Amino acid sequence: MRALVWHGTEDIRCDTVPDPKIEDDRDAIIKVTACAICGSDLHLYDHFMPGMEKGDVMGHEFMGEVVETGKGVNGALKKGERIVVPFTIICGECDQCKRGYFSVCERSNRNKDIADKAFGHTTAGLFGYTHLTGGYQGGQAEYVRVPFADKTHIKVPENLSDEQVLFLGDIFPTGWQAAVQADIQPTDTVAIWGAGPVGQMTLRSALLLGAKQVVCIDSVPERLEMARAGGAITIDNSQDSTVERLNELTGGKGPEKCIDAVGMEAHSPRALEHAYDRVKQAVMLESDRASVLREMIYVCRPAGILSIPGVYGGLIDKVPMGALMNKGLTIRTGQTHVNRWTDDLVKRIDDGQIDPSFVITHRAKLEQGPEMYKTFRDKKDNCIKVVLRP
Repeated sequence: MRALVWHGTEDIRCDTVPDPKIEDDRDAIIKVTACAICGSDLHLYDHFMPGMEKGDVMGHEFMGEVVETGKGVNGALKKGERIVVPFTIICGECDQCKRGYFSVCERSNRNKDIADKAFGHTTAGLFGYTHLTGGYQGGQAEYVRVPFADKTHIKVPENLSDEQVLFLGDIFPTGWQAAVQADIQPTDTVAIWGAGPVGQMTLRSALLLGAKQVVCIDSVPERLEMARAGGAITIDNSQDSTVERLNELTGGKGPEKCIDAVGMEAHSPRALEHAYDRVKQAVMLESDRASVLREMIYVCRPAGILSIPGVYGGLIDKVPMGALMNKGLTIRTGQTHVNRWTDDLVKRIDDGQIDPSFVITHRAKLEQGPEMYKTFRDKKDNCIKVVLRP
């Protein structure tokens, strides 16, 4: 089969690789009908995340048709069914899964010993990501093996198109969880750093959850335009001071809720701060750039909540812990517990409350994937979200 394969930093190729096979009774094989390039994939493309190996198949946002199941699936999936596959692989039986904390499933990471050493305790296995999270082959391919397939799936209504439901596997529930864990109240101003795909889903989720006003911070014109179309007030942080504008919008008090939809590759509009972080990265004294986190801590209203859906992989520097502690801020973060939210989100799509396909700007064949990675990373051609068809 054909698949997008990692060969090193900025080196993704469309290769011919072996077809996946049933390896466990709870496996299923799906034929991929649509997949997407996610912002988290760029952390692998730029090689900021450790644990990648040459030959790894990329991609964790995908859907398709069931073509084969192991006997342990026990009728939970049948040949011909159309499903979205969550990026988090879940057993559905461990203590964490039973509590709905699916992204920290205790059993699905087949490299548990490595994760235990890196994080203190293992987290869930993830598709198409590093060997810290199991080294499972990803979904930017013609076929995928789905482990624990009796639990790791989302069945979707036949009346909804692939593009309407594809993002149920990651960015829609990620944006939704980011907003939910901010505990949004009707009087809240919610500030969101990053108007990429997750930021776009987050701002619409915040409005669906009843926020008084949502402010989105970015510097890319087409992303800011899309955010305004979704109902957000925008700040171009390449032109204006984020701190000053947020104080203007909140009567000098700051937003009650701040959400980091950027993560480890944040770009600070302040040249000295950005240069500092890049130098620290270059000499391996930090792995992640913390400019968004620093700004959120500084600008957030005392007793507010910081929600962090943006991916971080290692160490950050110069975090103002004094401000965080003395202002009494709460931090909530984590990979997305996808299956916790999907029944509700499928219904919202079906009811017409939201059509997640609004975020798609580019559609291409799988073979065009390597060039689309670069287009997406470099924000060329007004690119916000890429969907690929095998």
